[in-house]
Formats: sequence, structure tokens, C-alpha cells
Amino acid sequence: MNKKELLIRYAVFILGLFINSLGVALITKADLGTSPISSIPFTLSLTFTPTLGQFTIIFSLLLILIQIILERKSYQPVQLLQIPVSVAFGYFIDFSAEYIFFWVQPESYIQAVIYLLLGCLILGFGVYIEVFANVVMLPGEGTVKSISKILGTSFGTTKVAMDISMSVIALLISLILSHQIQGVREGTIIAAVLVGFISRIFGRLCRPVACRILAQAR
Repeated sequence: MNKKELLIRYAVFILGLFINSLGVALITKADLGTSPISSIPFTLSLTFTPTLGQFTIIFSLLLILIQIILERKSYQPVQLLQIPVSVAFGYFIDFSAEYIFFWVQPESYIQAVIYLLLGCLILGFGVYIEVFANVVMLPGEGTVKSISKILGTSFGTTKVAMDISMSVIALLISLILSHQIQGVREGTIIAAVLVGFISRIFGRLCRPVACRILAQAR
């Protein structure tokens, strides 16, 4: 891989990261529960001062620490690039929520569902772009990879288990802090099911064009 291709891949990754933040922000604004990976930061942001983006940064750093503890000597230093990526992602989320989707205030359940589905579509596209760039993993996926490596389980199975675990933890945090269910709702389940499916569809539709772009950089 030459420098030009690597530069293009990182540019594509950053674009995917920003699109990802748009999806997370819109799903959250729909007010039907956020995606599983954002459920814990979002639930905490409903009670404490830090924003969703700031809690996302803190939570991401915790996930990176978990990766290091699990993998120990086999942990690859290049994965520490997840740190600046996490910081950027957190700020992207807050920017998207405050300056791009500030106007989103669902006035009916149907509107909320429409915003949720649109957010899932955007997030799925962002996930596809990040995966296609193939340069850095986000802490959530990085942690799933570490756990699957240690336990010998498949990435897909571990991802589902982690999504469920984070949603349950967010639910417990909500009940403890506010004595009601906040942050985890039907939208959390819908996002968990749809985002991966949408990402795979984009993979089939966009891969020929994306591969052509990278081929020209070689």
C-alpha cells in the first residue's frame, strides 16, 4: 500500500467517522432509544453534566483499556490510534447534535420512527465506509475483536453478546440513577438489527465504485 492509497483510506475513514456521528446523533434525537454502543454514554449524559460526545470519549477510552488488559503483550501499538479517533468521534457527535440536527424534535411517534430509520440508514452507511477504509477499528469493534480472540468465539456472536450486555448495563444505570427507563427503548433494538443489515447492503451496492477509487490511487 503506497502513501497515496493510505492517505485516501484515512480520508475515507474520517468521512465515515463523521457520517457515523450523524447517524448516532439523529437516532438519539429521535428519542426512541439510542444504538447499543451509545446506550451507556447516552444514559449517563441524561443525568450528569458531560454531553453524549464527552461520555462517548470516556467510554471509548475505557474500552481501549479493556483491550490492553485482555490482549496484554499481543496488543498491537497501532491500535492506540483508537484514542484520537475516539476523541474526534465524540466531538463529531456533539457537533452533529447541536449544529446539524438541532431542529429535530419529533412531534409524533411516526415522526420519531422516521427519524430513527433515517438515522439507522446514515449510521449503516458510515459503518460501511469505516470498514471499507480498513485502517483503524473503533473501540467498540476493537473490544469485540479482543474478546472473540480470547474466548475463541466468532466476531458476529461476540458483537451480539456485547450489544445486549451494553444495553442491559445502560438499562440498569438508568433505573439506578433516575428510577425509570431512559436511553434504552425499542429504537435500541431496531438500531441493533438494522444498522448491520444496512451496512451489508451498502457493501454490495458501493463496493465496485469504492474499489475503483482505491485502484486509481495505486
